[in-house]
Amino acid sequence: MIGAPVPLSIDDYAARFHEEPGYLDFAGVGPIGDTVRAEADAFQTLLAGGRFGSYAPLFEQHARVRAAVSALTGFRTDQIAFQPNTAQGLMHAMFGVTGAVALSPAEFPAITFATVRAQQALGVAAPQWLETDHGRVTPGNIRDQLDASTVAVAVSLVDFRTGYLADLEGIRQVIGDRLLIVDAIQGFGVVEAPYGVADVVVAGGQKWVRAGWGTGFLALSDRALEHLTPVWSGFTGTEHEGLPLDEVLPPASDARAYAISNPDPLAMARFSGALEELARVGVGEVHARIAARVDDIIDAADEFAIPVVSPRAEAERAGIVVLEPDADQLTVLAAALHNHGVSVTVRGGTVRLAPHASTEAETLTMLRSALLSFATATTR
Repeated sequence: MIGAPVPLSIDDYAARFHEEPGYLDFAGVGPIGDTVRAEADAFQTLLAGGRFGSYAPLFEQHARVRAAVSALTGFRTDQIAFQPNTAQGLMHAMFGVTGAVALSPAEFPAITFATVRAQQALGVAAPQWLETDHGRVTPGNIRDQLDASTVAVAVSLVDFRTGYLADLEGIRQVIGDRLLIVDAIQGFGVVEAPYGVADVVVAGGQKWVRAGWGTGFLALSDRALEHLTPVWSGFTGTEHEGLPLDEVLPPASDARAYAISNPDPLAMARFSGALEELARVGVGEVHARIAARVDDIIDAADEFAIPVVSPRAEAERAGIVVLEPDADQLTVLAAALHNHGVSVTVRGGTVRLAPHASTEAETLTMLRSALLSFATATTR
C-alpha cells in the first residue's frame, strides 16, 4: 500500500465477512471475506488471461506481503520471509538451531515435530521438555528449568488447547539472551503482542487473519539471523537478483535465505489483502470486539453450569474459550452443538469455541439454544 492506510471502522470490517450463523471455530479455520475473495478473483483472472506483459503484478507480491507483515509485527521487511504455513516456518527455525530448545511437550505438533525432526536429521538441536502449569508456559515455570545447554525457548503465543495468552515480555526477562521462538498463529491478528521481544515469529493466515490456506510468514531478529543456520535454503534464497545458473551460491545474509523456491503470488496477494485490511481497522479494535464475544460465550457457559477451563481474565486470553464438561457428558454436549448448527472443535475431552469480530447475535442465540438442550438432556 502507498502512504498511510485509510482507517476502517470495526463495523465496516465485520460487514465484509459472511460466514454462516453458528460458526465458532476460528481457531480451526477462518472463513475468508470480501477483500480476500477480491484479491483471489483478480489474480486468478490475470493468471488465466496470459495477456502480454500482464504478469508483472504477480512479481510485485513478495515486496507487498513483506511490507504488510512488517506493519503488523514491527520487524523490518528484510527480516521477513513469506511461508506457505506455520509448520514450514518452524521447520526452518528448528533445523537452524544448534543446542537445546526448551519447549512444552503439550505444544501444537508443528513445534514439537519440527524440534524432534531437526534432532533426528542433524543431531545439532535437542528438545528440552518443560514441565508446565497445566499446559501453560509461564515465566515462573520456565525460570528454574533452563540450564547452560539451553540456547532457545519455543512457545505458542496462544496455546491451542487452553487458550492461554503467553507473557512474552516476562518470558524474555527470564530467558536472557537465549533465542525466543514464537508460534503466533493462534494470536496473530487477535492481540497486539510485543513481537519485538521475540527472535523468531511464525504464523499462518488461514485462521484469525482469514486469508485462506497457503499463507504465512517467518520473521527473524538480527540475533536470530546471526545464530540460525539456513539449512533449508533453495535457489531463491541467495542474494543474486536473477536465477543463479551454473553455480550454487551461499544463502543470503537476511531473511531471504529462508526461501526454497518461488512462492505462490496468489497466496501472497490474499495474505497481503487480509493484513492490509487488519492494519486499517487496527488489531486492537478487532481484539476488543472478539473479547466482547468471548465474554458472551463464557456468560452462556456459566448460565448452564458448564466448566470453563480457559482463562477468564482478558489479559491472559485471546479468542479461545475451552469448555470441559464431565467426561460422560462430552458426547451429549457435542451432539447438542451439532444439532443446533454450531461449529466448534471437540478434542481431548474438551470443546473449543472461537468467535471473531464478525460473530453476530444470531450465532450466540444458537449457542445458547444448544447449551439449553444440553442442560435439559443432562438433568433429566
